[in-house]
Amino acid sequence: MGRENWKPGNMLYPLPAVMVSCARPNERPNIITIAWAGTVCTNPAMVSISIKPERYSYSIIRETGEFVINLTTKTLVRAADYCGVRSGRDVDKFRETHLTAIPAVHVGAPLIGESPVNIECRVKEVLELGSHHMFLSEVLGIDVDDRYLDDKGKLQLNDAELMVYSHGTYYQLGKALGSFGYSVRKKRENGASARKKR
Repeated sequence: MGRENWKPGNMLYPLPAVMVSCARPNERPNIITIAWAGTVCTNPAMVSISIKPERYSYSIIRETGEFVINLTTKTLVRAADYCGVRSGRDVDKFRETHLTAIPAVHVGAPLIGESPVNIECRVKEVLELGSHHMFLSEVLGIDVDDRYLDDKGKLQLNDAELMVYSHGTYYQLGKALGSFGYSVRKKRENGASARKKR
């Protein structure tokens, strides 16, 4: 079995396909679907999104310096795809996708009410890297749909049927393969697991 070496490209998959909402004051809000989004830092909490400058949402986010990352699910996959292939210059994406715009706590951009988690962000720096510009942004607050909170108030995010994007196709997250740290935990005689001492 051999290997082929291809020219440089973006082959880091799967990726979260998130819907990013943004808005200028006194204008209708817009949604752009982005697969180039990621975690940057824990403290302070920071994320990044990368957008081509010619996209309609780019200028909105550049001018306002804020946006909301809305996680997507199995039930939102059609809306997410639509918001990635249609321009807000031409259509009202909230209306066309029947999504609910909810006021955010920290930013002027709205939350998408149907999303299980909304991440309110303020731009700290814009890196003009080439085809895409990266918005390095601080997380100002997280909004969570309480349907995904258990009796103790813990978020059960994996119950939301989250979806990802991989090489041109959307997928629903599936079978759990292990939890963080499982490779170093050992089983007790009664079957319960304990963290391995280091």
